[in-house]
Amino acid sequence: MLAKTYGAAVYGVNASIITVEVVVAQGLHFHLVGLADSAVKESEQRVEASLKFFGYRMPRQKVVVNLAPADVRKEGSAYDLPIALCVLQASEQVSMQRNLEEYVIMGELALDGTLRPIKGVLPIAIEARKRGYKGFVLPVENAPEAAIVNNLDVIPVANMQEAVEFFEGKKEIEPLVSDTRDLFNSQVNVYEVDFSHVQGQENIKRAMEIAAAGGHNVIMIGPPGAGKTMLAKRLPTILPPLTLQEALETTKIHSVAGKLGSRATLIATRPYRAPHHTISDAALVGGGSFPQPGEISLAHNGVLFLDELPEFKRSALEVMRQPLEDRKVSISRAKWAVEFPASFMLIASMNPCPCGYYNHPEKECVCGPGVVQKYLAKISGPLLDRIDLHVEVTPVSFDQMTANRPAESSETIRERGIKARELQTTRFADQPGIYSNAMMPSQLVKEICEISDAGKALLRTAMNRLGLSARAYDRILKVSRTIADLAGSADIRIEHLAEAIQYRSLDRENWAG
Repeated sequence: MLAKTYGAAVYGVNASIITVEVVVAQGLHFHLVGLADSAVKESEQRVEASLKFFGYRMPRQKVVVNLAPADVRKEGSAYDLPIALCVLQASEQVSMQRNLEEYVIMGELALDGTLRPIKGVLPIAIEARKRGYKGFVLPVENAPEAAIVNNLDVIPVANMQEAVEFFEGKKEIEPLVSDTRDLFNSQVNVYEVDFSHVQGQENIKRAMEIAAAGGHNVIMIGPPGAGKTMLAKRLPTILPPLTLQEALETTKIHSVAGKLGSRATLIATRPYRAPHHTISDAALVGGGSFPQPGEISLAHNGVLFLDELPEFKRSALEVMRQPLEDRKVSISRAKWAVEFPASFMLIASMNPCPCGYYNHPEKECVCGPGVVQKYLAKISGPLLDRIDLHVEVTPVSFDQMTANRPAESSETIRERGIKARELQTTRFADQPGIYSNAMMPSQLVKEICEISDAGKALLRTAMNRLGLSARAYDRILKVSRTIADLAGSADIRIEHLAEAIQYRSLDRENWAG
């Protein structure tokens, strides 16, 4: 007898439906076909142990399990539950009152038949609804994540026996229902940290506000303990809140990577990722024999913080250049390719020299001649070219640390940024794929960032006197446009240009001279 149901395989951030077919016939042995990896093939042992635990048996006949389409690779242990249910139906050990073919079924079995959580539940649920399946049967821990998708019966089961009784009609399991919008609205902008906790550093806060308002990448240069990491952690709190669509995109990526945890639901706040400088190229941008999203994709719609930038492997930083431009990562293999979204803000920090005290107001740098220049040269020009704001961070004085002056909250700063972003949304309404000032290509900069003759004279003088490189020109104009937006000004005025010019520290040819 043939039994059939459906599972799913995740490729990139999207799911494909997989047909699970089981036939029990004359002969011996268990055969699993359909280009399955080792974890899928090992399901025979898990399924047999689970069946015995609940008083069923593995047929002592020829059992053929086919995962179709047969030319698409399947991986992982999530096919255990659909295989077990199909084996029971095909061997006529149970009589299913509900039709297995109306459901997508996924779950990893423990040896006692309990179900363990799986990865990629959200994209699977989205695909199941799109294909018109009645419901999605899955482990209890994954149910809140799947319930984000409406118009689909999400059936949470704790073990194999519960699933069997549900399909036999002996047990009614109420579909889990979640009000996605209420859930999203209750969690949006709920952060553990806030800019009001930061004493002093007003100039750095201002730079962060400009970065958030225009979507600009930032690099902070300063000695150890100056507060670079503390400020970077708080940047997501002043970014405009996620839209519901962005929240779904972000949750899908974290679901595929298995980073959501059990009983997790919608990610409603901007992600913040801070990988260690020993990270490999594949872990940073994504990859592997069966490609998984990397840190830059996990930071999609949020912030990627690279602390101690010169300590990262040069190869890891260089492979990040293209995603910074394209806002996506394409990973190709011999037979197929996947694409992961990677639209993030890059925040980097670094010491000014190996000892950390070059240009320090109190401590003396002990680095030898040429060492500072060599240290800065670890960051390639093309990567630096994609960073709009260079901010020098100085240590906070004792008086500033002990002052009781109330600092601005993240909410207050965020409101100003939202108004600036609204101006940009209107400005780029006719430009597909451009949503902020930082995304402007060179030809658009010339058109949108017009400056007066006095502004041109100021910029010419700044570039000559400070020794600014040619690549600084467009960056200064983009940042000055954002500063003008924050001020509610239609034109870029001289004071906006002057402020933008000071955020190009590393472009000064004599910075480390």
